[in-house]
Amino acid sequence: MAKSSIRYRFILLLALVGSYHQDGQAQSLPPGVSKVWVPDLGNGTYKNPVLYADYSDPDVVRVGSDFYLTSSSFNAVPGLQILHSKDLVNWSIIGAVFKQQPPLARYREPQHGNGVWAPAIRYHNQEFYIYYPDPDLGIFVTKAKNPAGPWSAPVCVKQASGWIDPCPLWDADGKAYLVHGFAGSRAGIKTVLAVSPMSPDGQRLTGDDVLVFDGHAGHPTLEGPKFYKRNGYYYIFAPAGGVPTGWQLVLRSRNVYGPYEEKIVMDQGKTPINGPHQGAWVDTDAGEDWFLHFQDQGAYGRVVHLQPMVWKNDWPVIGEDPDGDGKGQPVLTHRKPRIKSPAQPLATPPTSDEFSAAKLGLQWQWHANPQDYWAYLNPAQGQLRLYSVALPEGFKNYWQVPNLLLQKLPAETFTVTTKLTFTSRIEGEKVGLMMMGLDYAYLSLTNQGGKLQLSQTVCKDADKLKPETTTAPVEVPAALAGKPLYLRVTTKAGAKCQFSYSFDGQTFQPLGAEFIAREGKWIGAKVGLFCSRTAKFNDAGSADVDWFRIDK
Repeated sequence: MAKSSIRYRFILLLALVGSYHQDGQAQSLPPGVSKVWVPDLGNGTYKNPVLYADYSDPDVVRVGSDFYLTSSSFNAVPGLQILHSKDLVNWSIIGAVFKQQPPLARYREPQHGNGVWAPAIRYHNQEFYIYYPDPDLGIFVTKAKNPAGPWSAPVCVKQASGWIDPCPLWDADGKAYLVHGFAGSRAGIKTVLAVSPMSPDGQRLTGDDVLVFDGHAGHPTLEGPKFYKRNGYYYIFAPAGGVPTGWQLVLRSRNVYGPYEEKIVMDQGKTPINGPHQGAWVDTDAGEDWFLHFQDQGAYGRVVHLQPMVWKNDWPVIGEDPDGDGKGQPVLTHRKPRIKSPAQPLATPPTSDEFSAAKLGLQWQWHANPQDYWAYLNPAQGQLRLYSVALPEGFKNYWQVPNLLLQKLPAETFTVTTKLTFTSRIEGEKVGLMMMGLDYAYLSLTNQGGKLQLSQTVCKDADKLKPETTTAPVEVPAALAGKPLYLRVTTKAGAKCQFSYSFDGQTFQPLGAEFIAREGKWIGAKVGLFCSRTAKFNDAGSADVDWFRIDK
């Protein structure tokens, strides 16, 4: 076996260590830290991915000693979630740009794969800017003094169909520019990048679009550009080769409009990390350079990795470069970035929710713009009440349903358990624990014939509006009506999911066959809750959810 192969197997073994260690001793995790994935190994090193969740197309900016990250949110709301870190390894969610995605009427219904594509976040003139594309509507910008919000109402910088993945650049002379790509599905062309002049305030384009690079000769599916300037060179970092298997391309020129030289600066190499590309170059206050990018993991989405980066001959080298050719490959473990500020405590995006706060945890997103009457938080009781919402006209399956309360998958293996009490008013009301994607499955509690029944439902090719299939129901004993029940889904490697239920929270009974989760439209699978009804009625039953916990 080659030494490099032995080495990477050893590194992979280290990366799979799940416990947090400090000075070689396993430590209990602080409250709020994920129980299923902590990238900080506690000994000055980290393991990838630093975000084991679907934060696709990530972009990052540093302001002082703070880093802020945003990513594509598509049709999920709150949209454009904002994450914060002090060291690029420990991340927490601090807010989101909008609670309702504009245009409000358009996104009142699920718009799978539409909405917010790859955004860019920048800091200019004491303000944060986020540029994002809606591939059907154009390029938009929103601003904030505080990255946690509030953010301004988005302004359309360019009305267009098929303009995607914008990134601004403010030059030293006060001029401003915007680079972007094209979506072949809308524009009829892709794999080319263009630069437009922009007003210094960043609110409008001021001149013609200039095509600066055509990747058809060797860089198919060129997109996601990020714009920088260093040592007199304009740089465009852009992924190419497609989401699952692509590479990281960097272009440079002395002139903002080109011509641009090209160089592949990172690919998979001899590692198990497929398609390492599309992300953000950022430096630390201690003068180090780093790069965050995604890796497509199918049902788990596009998870985020952190790579060391150095400059050689005014070209970046990302990851490690074992043969010294200037093209890096990903690392699985590495020392943490050096920073001037004190070490950051462990932090991960939230997963579990006890519903004891006045607002939903920041990890939750609705499937479409929510209505106020879908849910009610009662922090005094520590409960989330989900009201049953009538299924939409022409209902075929839950691909069409907006009131799905979901969150990203948090690791390769995990268990979700939720405790709830169902108070149904009419037949056909249902509450469920769902694993959502192009295929989906859920374990539900349904009012059928005046009795409560448990069953597992599976839908294959939900995006094609194929019908559901449901297991034979298990009737809830009459004596347990109105009592809490426990629903669970356990996810193993390969996104293999087994649903189960319990009447006492101790003994769980499997229900239905194992289900293999599948990604959604440009997103990973998601897990969460819903409450619905089939009949039109002038009131709604409800489910009181005591907690939603994610554990090993």
